[in-house]
Amino acid sequence: MVVTTPCKALATRCKPPADTALTDFHRRDGDFINQEGPEGPCAEGGESAPSPRLGMDSVRREAAVSRLERSCHTAFIHSNTLYVWGGHQVVAGQDVMLPSDEICLCDLDSGKWECKAITGDSPSDLSGFCGSNINSTLYIFGGCDSNGHSNQMFSVDVAQPCCSWTRVTKTKGATPSPRNQHSCWVHRGRLIYFGGYGCKTVGEVQNTSSSSFIVEEMSWATIGNTLFRCWGWNNEVCVFDTQSSTWSAPETRGPTPAPRGCHASALLGNKGYITGGAEAAELDIFCLDLETWTWNRFDILPSGAPLGRSMHTMNSISDEVLFIYGGLGVDGNTLNDAWLFNAQKREWTKLNHPHKDKPRVCHTAGLGSDSDVVVFGGSSNLCILVDSVAVLRAPRQNHCRDVLIFQTQPYSLCRLCEDFIGGNPELFRPRLDWLPSKLRNKIAKRAECLSTMKPKPTA
Repeated sequence: MVVTTPCKALATRCKPPADTALTDFHRRDGDFINQEGPEGPCAEGGESAPSPRLGMDSVRREAAVSRLERSCHTAFIHSNTLYVWGGHQVVAGQDVMLPSDEICLCDLDSGKWECKAITGDSPSDLSGFCGSNINSTLYIFGGCDSNGHSNQMFSVDVAQPCCSWTRVTKTKGATPSPRNQHSCWVHRGRLIYFGGYGCKTVGEVQNTSSSSFIVEEMSWATIGNTLFRCWGWNNEVCVFDTQSSTWSAPETRGPTPAPRGCHASALLGNKGYITGGAEAAELDIFCLDLETWTWNRFDILPSGAPLGRSMHTMNSISDEVLFIYGGLGVDGNTLNDAWLFNAQKREWTKLNHPHKDKPRVCHTAGLGSDSDVVVFGGSSNLCILVDSVAVLRAPRQNHCRDVLIFQTQPYSLCRLCEDFIGGNPELFRPRLDWLPSKLRNKIAKRAECLSTMKPKPTA
């Protein structure tokens, strides 16, 4: 058995080796501090009942925090709160999918975490799904469960006091074929999906261009001697209009990217960018004009491009600059490098940052306040095992639960003052009461967050 790095290990393997349901063993003592479950405001009658969990000891609190460790999840930032859903972690040496009936929230001002229950028609235990948000509404599309690849969509408004999943049905147009490891651009109320790995019937394959769906070798199913389903990679563009609940598949033109998955995507204006996910020595980058549906490839000299990779993140930090972090390199290593791509100048710049000791893969990244990029979770050392029979992900993945902040632009004087006062509250405590209540509360949260980040003295 040898170590390799193919993205297909995550795309073709629909579920972790263990039962994906989070069992009572994994749930016990795992409730987050301030969790509002059935005994909270969503309980019958709308009033909170006293919770015996309020007196949990420090051991239980540590168990609660350990639930945050995860990879292959989805996350987004709304009103300076980081929302995290799904993914998996390792428990007792086995991969375990995290429950779909809860979402984790982190107040990015104070650094406090809590867990919020979600009722309703929840998704199954999915891997490789694509999560995207429009304001406070989270959409989940595709992924894999114990029954195979999925093309179902679910939505939930996480800003509601009582969150409830809704299965998106009664849609118009042709629903895309089942898939996972795809990506999404959110543009003018539309969810625009690209790529991924999934299955098609033989009839669908015959009606699909060979350049837009590549059948993977030895990946098909038969009934008797009759071939009826194939699996492979695609480069399809599928659009879901959230206002009209309509699916469409625009006809694109131009230099189309090769079929792929495990890539990263981001939006700059009316153009959607994708990068990586292909087994290329250098990181390639394409953009799609979301008004004319025309592809464009950026040809960069190999000496100026980052190493090829997959399972990384990409975010827009200005009108013309993209931020790329981490991923699994084509050399088999989990990466810790950060890059800026200027779409107008068509050039890459390697970014110096303070988190070089924190390589990440299968993480998430979102744009926070002051153009900070907020990275959460992922694995610090992903290992793919392959032999002549199967491709598997090693179960011990060094899952992470820390939040990494990447400063991409100079801070304003106001932000610098808030950080200084919050970092030295003892110097200004008598005068903090003079501040307006909103600013005072913000600085108090900032002081609380910064205090947890200070190194504690050791004996």
